[in-house]
Parts: sequence; structure tokens; C-alpha cells
Amino acid sequence: MTGTVLTTRRVDAYHALTLVAPGIAEHLRPGHFVAVAVGGPRSSMLTRRSFSVHDVKPDYGGTVELVFTVRGPGTSWLADRRARDTLDVVGPLGRPFPLPRDPVNCVLVGGDYGSATLFGLADALQRRGCRVDFVIGAESAERVFGALRARRMGETTTLTTEDGSLGMRGRVTDVLPGVIADVRADVVYACGPMETLRGVTAVAIEFDIPVQVSVEEAMACGFGVCMTCVLPVIGEDGITRMVRACVEGPVFRGERVRFEDVGTIPFDAAGAPGAPSASTSPASPGGGGGPRNVS
Repeated sequence: MTGTVLTTRRVDAYHALTLVAPGIAEHLRPGHFVAVAVGGPRSSMLTRRSFSVHDVKPDYGGTVELVFTVRGPGTSWLADRRARDTLDVVGPLGRPFPLPRDPVNCVLVGGDYGSATLFGLADALQRRGCRVDFVIGAESAERVFGALRARRMGETTTLTTEDGSLGMRGRVTDVLPGVIADVRADVVYACGPMETLRGVTAVAIEFDIPVQVSVEEAMACGFGVCMTCVLPVIGEDGITRMVRACVEGPVFRGERVRFEDVGTIPFDAAGAPGAPSASTSPASPGGGGGPRNVS
């Protein structure tokens, strides 16, 4: 659809853009993402840029807010948009976060602007009677997104920065074990850089609790055609398949993502040379995170 820019603003190191997009806002669930055309109708930048959604509001028939960082010409062009500009946007895309049937204790972990997608999730969890605790971190204070909102929403909020400029010095994975133990967490949800998701998953496995991760993979089309966002995921039948983060994800069960093999095709993946014969269609990889901004 064609969406109209309502507002743009800077949030520390990031840009936040609110778009009037009624049809998308109506159907969007926490963990979904949108794909935006950049550069204008005469641009040589043909591929869309995919973004997680920070906020959805009923204003003007429905608005969505995107949070992103400038990484190249595409996101730089998007950062220059102003109120009343129009954007070509497709969404909602992907599989959202699964929600528990009964009230449980949930720890939400965000790295960098990956925490932006967690607030809609927190709201949905709290409406189901769940307890929500936040762990949010980044390299420095200006790259921590949503600290104040997390403190308002969560039972507890633990902040970390690698340089010690805000909260505790270190990474989210350094404090996560203590938070899980203190709040007696039943499930972990996470969105952020892949290395962060790998560490969060390892901690959740150690505590033997489920973990849902929204992966950051570069997505050019957003709906499964270009195959730029494939990653190895273990299906319920135990067979590894190369699945599309934009269609089968971006939310997966963390323990099923082969983080150590992301960026490669494992030798034992279905369809790989010498791999055991198996169907190449996805077999419930699990999960529904955000998609990574390409340039």
C-alpha cells in the first residue's frame, strides 16, 4: 500500500518514522515486519528494506512506527523523509511471536534497536496476564533503545552497555542468568544481533526453558523469492533445512537455529552435497526478528 509519513524523529543514535498505514496496522502482530521501497520511482535501488515495527496506534485509521539506523544509501534516503511524504510499503510480513496460552513469567531481551519490536510483544503478553521483565543492552548509552519505556512497562528492567555508560558494564548475556533465576522465568523472547541471539539461546538452554528469537537477516524482497535471508534451522524431524527468515521466520525457536553455521550451508543440511536424502520443504522449524536493515 501507499503510506503517508506522519512524523520523523531522532531517538539517540536511531531514526523513528511513523507511517499512516491503516491496512497494515490492523493486521500487524508483534514480530511481524514490513518492507519499504526506497529511493523513489526513478531510483536504481530496486530492493526493498525490511524493518521491524516498534509501535502500532489507531490514530488516523492506523499508524506504524519503524526504528532504524542508517547503514547505506537506502536507509539514508529513508532518514531524509518528512511529514506528508509517501512510501510504498508491504506488510505485515513474516511469522509473529507465539504467545503463551496461560500467564507465565517472560523475560524479554533486546540488543541495540532490536528492543524496539519487544514493546508490542510486552503489551500482548501483559494483556494475557503474563509477568514481563526486560533485559536491554548495547555498546553504549546512545544505542540503548527504549530504556524509559521498558522501566514503565516491566516488573524489572536491567540495562547493560559494553562501555559502562548506562546500567551495568557488559552484555545482556552477562546478566541474563541472574534475571532468569530471580524472576523464575518460564520463557525468554529476544531480538537483536545474531551473536546476541546465539548467547541468549545458550543461556535459555542452560536453564531448560524455551526461547523465541527474532533473527536479524538481510532481506531483499521480504516474501520468500530472493533467497537472501536463508539460514540453517533444525526441523521437528531433526533434519536441518535452509529456510527463509522472511517466510518461515523471522521468529524461530532459538534452540533450532544453528547459529554457528549461519552464513554457510552445513554439509548435513537437506539438499547439500552428500547430505542424507530428505524433503527440502520446511518441517515446522518452530517460532512465529527482526529483519536487519540492508543499506
